This record gives sequence, C-alpha cells and structure tokens, in this order.
Amino acid sequence: MTLPFSPYEEIASIATRFVKSDGEVNTAVANLVLSRRSVPTAPLYVDYRPCIGLVLQGTKSVKLGDETMHYGVGDYVLTSIELPVTAQVTKASPEVPHLCFVLAIDTDRLSSLMQRIEMPKPDADSDCGRGIVTNIAPPELLDAATRLLRLLDRPEDIPAMAPLIEQEILYRVLAGPAGPRLLQLATAESRSNRVARAIGWLRANFHRTLRIEALADLAGMSASSFHHHFKSVTAMTPVQFQKKLRLHEARRLMLVEGMDAGSAGHEVGYQSPSQFSRDYSRFYGLPPLRDVSALLDA
Repeated sequence: MTLPFSPYEEIASIATRFVKSDGEVNTAVANLVLSRRSVPTAPLYVDYRPCIGLVLQGTKSVKLGDETMHYGVGDYVLTSIELPVTAQVTKASPEVPHLCFVLAIDTDRLSSLMQRIEMPKPDADSDCGRGIVTNIAPPELLDAATRLLRLLDRPEDIPAMAPLIEQEILYRVLAGPAGPRLLQLATAESRSNRVARAIGWLRANFHRTLRIEALADLAGMSASSFHHHFKSVTAMTPVQFQKKLRLHEARRLMLVEGMDAGSAGHEVGYQSPSQFSRDYSRFYGLPPLRDVSALLDA
C-alpha cells in the first residue's frame, strides 16, 4: 500500500539540510530558528519568548506552572508573552530527529498587519488566557512556513520576501483559534500586555521582596484583578513565579559560577538557608548540593 505524501516531508527535508546536528541554528531569515534533537531530553528550564513554533518531526512537552501541554507533528505552539517553562523533547531518534521551526514574533510586523485588517479588539473584561497555547496547524500555515524555509536556498530573495511571508504566518495564526492570544500581544493596553509589564519587573527584581500591590499598580489593575489575570496568563501566582525565577538563577550560580548553596540562596533573595533548601528540593527533586553534583557528573 502506498502512503499518501505527507505535507511535512518537504519542510522537514529542508530543515534537516540546514540543521545537521543537535541544537538550535539561527538562519539567514532573521527571526527564524531551527531546532533539532536526535534523542529525547531531560526536562529543561527554558525562557520562552513570543514566538510561533511548528513541530516538523517528533513530539515535545512544555510545563507551565503545574500544567503540561503535549504537541507533535501537525501542531503549532503560540507563545504570546515571555514565560519560564520546563520543556522536554519526548519523541526523537537519530533516524527521525525532533525538528522544530520557531519564528520569533516581530511586533512591528504584527502592528503593520493589524493596521491593514479588521480584527475585533480584546474585550477589556475578558480573561487573558494562557500565555502558551497549542493548536492543529492548518494547511495554509504549513504552506507559508514551507515557503519561508525555501528562501534559505535563495538568500537573495530573503530581504524582499521574508517580511511578507512572516506577515502571512502571523495572519494565519490571527485568523485561527489562537488569534485572540496573538491579538492580546498586538494591543498595547491589553490585560496580557499589562501583565507582561509586571513580569518584566519581576525578572529584573526577583531577588527583592515582592509586593503584590506595587505590581498591580504597575499593571494598572486592582490587586485582586491583577492576581487573577497573572495566574490566567502564567498558570502561577506571582509568588510562585518569583520562586521559579529565584531557584533557576540559584541553580545557575552553583553550576556555572561555583557558588555554594548558602551563598546562591542568599544572592537570589532567600534569608533562610533551610527555606531555600526546602524550596529547591521540591522544585528540582534533590537538595541543592546533590542536584548540582548529579548535573556535573552527567
């Protein structure tokens, strides 16, 4: 029996030629990155920026807060706000590696597109929704992604054609079920963007004492509304979000800069070494010294 031609065969074939080994490759298209993994990975802490990711081969999972999303060939993921997640490639092999097409969202191109089309503005009272969503990729989105990848073989066409195709990809997402999330990103004073301002402050000041009222003022919301919408976007409370940032930075300080556990905990804002050790063990599954030792051995 002859199997029908998969529309992913061409796009996966092109991607394979431009990312020959495991890792991420920045392509000649400024906003486009290709990713390859030939074996499943351990869960990895990653910062996701606003982007559209299209899985070409294999499967992957992303954990946001306590929620886990699974997606594979035929799916795309939209990240509409900068978020810390735990990502894991769950299906990959040397013969059929996990391949992913990741297009960073250019907000200028998105704004230019929004000026030419009519889209309903986000309801000021509506829930923000998760900052990451997955959906089935429609044929039109796959076709545009394929044409963008074909430009890698015609670099002289990239300056003229890549911006147009990128806007087409944005339009396809806007016109689909993930459209409201992307629309939030394109609307300056949407609740999602106001939460993003608070997230930016938290990232720059995670070591400082957290005051919900001050963050709510920064976002232009009441404390109760801010708490609700923050959790709607991130699947975490502000306190949980701050704790995740602190623990990840402490792990980096121990692994990369050789700090001891007590110094690393204090550096990221913990006053109590025992509290730091308890939180770290809950998050990473091992006490700080054992976790870092296991990572270094690996």
